[in-house]
Amino acid sequence: MSRHKAPGKSARKGISLFELQELFPNEEAAREWFEGIIWPNGPQCPHCDSHDARPCKNLKPMPYRCGSCRKHYSVKTDTLMHGSPLPLLKWVYAIYLDCASLKGVASMKLYRELGITQKTAWFMQQRIREAFADQGPPVLMRGPVEVDETYVGGKARNMHYAQRKQLTGRGGVDKTAVVGAKDRKTNRVAAEVVQQTDRATLQGFVFDHTEKEAEIYTDSSSAYKGLPNHSSV
Repeated sequence: MSRHKAPGKSARKGISLFELQELFPNEEAAREWFEGIIWPNGPQCPHCDSHDARPCKNLKPMPYRCGSCRKHYSVKTDTLMHGSPLPLLKWVYAIYLDCASLKGVASMKLYRELGITQKTAWFMQQRIREAFADQGPPVLMRGPVEVDETYVGGKARNMHYAQRKQLTGRGGVDKTAVVGAKDRKTNRVAAEVVQQTDRATLQGFVFDHTEKEAEIYTDSSSAYKGLPNHSSV
């Protein structure tokens, strides 16, 4: 697929608040989503970059303990959520509300919508703004870039049967697909909810977020076949 034939962002619609609630019915769904986006290749220690993750019983004191440096960590560690006791689900909604507002979400709105204190709402607002400010204007990933889909949330009830059937065998039966990309050099990430995991949708996402010469690494899905500088791992 040539780059000029890829569907633009306008061809892939955002999600409504109702759809968000179906995507993230509980804390576990939020954790699965954050982990799938931040760690596309599985849990990775933010202290030493090791993949030797040891799950902790009852997720305490944190969900993982590194087998290499022996430090505990979670998907919040060294992210905008670092040190926050708030549930991941509230961070999902805060980020959604900010992205859904043209000028960014006001702390008073977070205070009202999430049932948190004004001080906590201001803290979340500042963290989210800092995270987006760090990204600056949209910059295409130079790579190497890892691209993968993850499946999160409750049943994709609003998805057409043919589209739901398409997810069978890809790990997403009765769940919603999210495609994500991570630049190995900069650790920049991008993610998008998709209704289909077909060639046009997934390759369109890649074209939107990566430079033409970037090396792309994906799984063996045929949907990625034909991408330039592409390798399956």
